Amino acid sequence: MKFKLYITILFSFFSFFITAQKKTTFTTTVSKNKLGVNQRLKVDFIINKRGADNFKEPSFKNFNVVGGPSQAVSQSYVNGKFSYSKSYSFILQPKKRGELTIAPASIEIDGKTLNSNPVKVIVLKAVDIPKNPNDPNYIAQQNIHLVAEASKSSPYVGEGIYVEYRLYFSENVGIYDSSITEAPQYNGFWNQEIKQNRLQAKIGTYNGERYRYAVLHKSLLIPTKSGKLTIDPMKMDILVDVPTGRADFFGNAITRRVRKQFSSAKKIIRAQELPLANKPESFNGAVGEFDFNVDLSKNTLKANESSQIKVAVSGKGNLKLFELPKIETPKELEVYQPERKEKVTISASGLRGSVTDSYTVVPEFKGKYKIPKVSFSYFNPKTKEYKTITTEDLYVDVLQGKELNTNSDANSVVKQDVKVTGTNFRYIQNSTSFETQEKSDFFKSTPFYILLLLPLLAIPVGIFVHKKQEEKAGDVLGNKLRKADKLAKKYLSEAQKQLGNKEAFYEALERALHNYLKAKLGVETSEISREKITELLKNKNIDTTTINSFIDVLNDCDFARYTPIDNVQMNQEYEKAKQVITQIDKQL
Repeated sequence: MKFKLYITILFSFFSFFITAQKKTTFTTTVSKNKLGVNQRLKVDFIINKRGADNFKEPSFKNFNVVGGPSQAVSQSYVNGKFSYSKSYSFILQPKKRGELTIAPASIEIDGKTLNSNPVKVIVLKAVDIPKNPNDPNYIAQQNIHLVAEASKSSPYVGEGIYVEYRLYFSENVGIYDSSITEAPQYNGFWNQEIKQNRLQAKIGTYNGERYRYAVLHKSLLIPTKSGKLTIDPMKMDILVDVPTGRADFFGNAITRRVRKQFSSAKKIIRAQELPLANKPESFNGAVGEFDFNVDLSKNTLKANESSQIKVAVSGKGNLKLFELPKIETPKELEVYQPERKEKVTISASGLRGSVTDSYTVVPEFKGKYKIPKVSFSYFNPKTKEYKTITTEDLYVDVLQGKELNTNSDANSVVKQDVKVTGTNFRYIQNSTSFETQEKSDFFKSTPFYILLLLPLLAIPVGIFVHKKQEEKAGDVLGNKLRKADKLAKKYLSEAQKQLGNKEAFYEALERALHNYLKAKLGVETSEISREKITELLKNKNIDTTTINSFIDVLNDCDFARYTPIDNVQMNQEYEKAKQVITQIDKQL
């Protein structure tokens, strides 16, 4: 007991020491830098050190204080780093239009008085607001924005760009569930999704205001035709936690969850036609920055010995959208169809890698043969110019083999007499003789005795199996547990497949829990609150501990999407969900 007390004191002292060493800051942040005169904004005064006292708010002379002050404390200890912050929050509504200043607040700490920074906001004319500005759907609409952003709006045909879909959400709301209900369509583009390791919340600016955002989807697009190309919207269904404008006994904001659909705006891309001036004859649609090479694996060989001719294009550009130049070889060389090899990676910067055609060449006659040079042309969108790369002539020297008869007529046929040698032709045999094969009787053989004794051995085995089945059937509790465990594994099978993939795992886990309740209770539980689920399970006489465990797993699915989770935690969550389903099914 004393040891635990010493550890607690030491940890507190260590945390205090770390906090004392960190520079003290007292800052002002606002939820919006621009707003209508009839809108509201949230202002936070934040200090990052313990021990602060005597907070004094500014006069807010150009604003009406609609709510506040409310206090919130946040502290964490992650990877050896301790962080602490305390915020004083106000909800303000401007009194007039123009550029208004929120004056600094003051606070005392360590015998000193700190002042926060002043903040300017721009107040514009009134905007359309519904009759009830506290309507949760209106609040969600004002604080969440789904936006499509393209890296370039007017690329050339064949030039790669990327488009990413960002979900901006202010600090006033929380997101607990989201799903894409309609994926965007890329008509007129070759497209490829750019895979992301995980969703990560970042800080950014949208319409001049500070937001958190996450990149939900990113794709590489290559226009396949010129003109005005439209990217259709992405649509999402999002469960949002919005403030109600009321606070609890401790001053914490009371929130409410609503489900709302959001849609990105249409994105217009104007693809430019490739210039016709100075366009080479060998141009085959390659756009980017490339290197071109033709190699011969063996220059000297014998007849019927093979060599490889490799035609390779490497670099960055539309590597998957054009054909490589064809090689021409003398008719005396037998050439097989080329084998295509692609080593291409896809990222936001485009396609990068190499594409190779490998030709197998087999000579038949002795001699020296020339493989003519090959030209490859591409368009560079940065310099807006065409470039042509031409290789050198290649030579194949066949040292051994049949001599090529250049004087004889290729179409002439030399007739020869048929020669009969050895036993090429034989007479047909017109008589035969048969011999009886040896035959053993089945009676008194080894298989005979095995089959004779088999029924006698099967009787005790059958009795033993029957007794085991009776014992298993009599174990009512064990059968229920085994049945419940099998049912839990059935519902959680998809989540088990996604172990290691955080986003997909928690989506499948939450879906499995809702599907189980839907099957057992006959209601669509994904559309009702946690409180309603608790009430339904209590009506089914499920004990409180099991119900709390079930709700905990659902809550973990919500919070885990925005926090780092490792494979060990996901396995623990899976086992916990399986145990909860087993217990509920047993009690039902």
